[in-house]
Amino acid sequence: MPLFAPSHPPLTHLRSFSSSARTLAKSTKKRLEYEHRAVPPYPYGPSHIYKQSNFGLYGTQKIRFGNIVSEKNEIKTRRHWRPNVHSKRLWSDALQRYLRLRITTRVLRTVDKVGGLDEYLLGEKAGRLKELGMGGWKLRWRIMQTERVRERYRRQRELLGLPPLEEVWRGSDGGQATEQQVADEMRAFDAGLETGEEIEVVDESGAEASAESDFLREESPRRNVVLSLVSRFPFAKLRSTQSGHSKLGRKAYDSALLSKGVVEHGPVEE
Repeated sequence: MPLFAPSHPPLTHLRSFSSSARTLAKSTKKRLEYEHRAVPPYPYGPSHIYKQSNFGLYGTQKIRFGNIVSEKNEIKTRRHWRPNVHSKRLWSDALQRYLRLRITTRVLRTVDKVGGLDEYLLGEKAGRLKELGMGGWKLRWRIMQTERVRERYRRQRELLGLPPLEEVWRGSDGGQATEQQVADEMRAFDAGLETGEEIEVVDESGAEASAESDFLREESPRRNVVLSLVSRFPFAKLRSTQSGHSKLGRKAYDSALLSKGVVEHGPVEE
């Protein structure tokens, strides 16, 4: 019988549970560098607070924090407000195709007001450029390379009585480039659009098939529990609030949250 118990072999040579290497995953900074490698630098830089706004049209919106103050005893309850983000298919006249991107309802109203996605992206004021963000700046640069937008600027110069501008091809770094080099950058950019997650190209043939998934809302799990209370407690007591709305009784609400595992304490006695 051996004096010492046999030791298990070391586990360092075994394969980890993950199927991909850690170094292959892109952080927000690395992803922006990869997607904007052929795009001129954005003058206002990326958003470091609400990082997901760098990959859509959020219009400088981010999570807001505040308090709910009780009128009875002035007790403050901390809460937050998230931007109302949707996944929408929008038509681009310059690219002659649909683009699926993440956009807030506030920006969507502005797009309808100005007359389309291209008009929103081609805004010239500083406030509009700040609203675009990194994702909007990338789309703006892409549609400005199309022949439709270039012809639009030529007509504007003619109406203003300015001489025609000599065409000088410039690359993403701002230096002079050949027409072939610019065309290669366009193809690389379009390939990135087609393989992107937030911004992708949608063909007209598949537009009707994806019409059901146009509207996607971001909701917290706690709100989903509240919306399902009516089906689970059809005979629960309803109480009217000062704003004119009605809500479920506190006992039914707490018991539903407890069954969902959202809270750890029991129902509060009224």
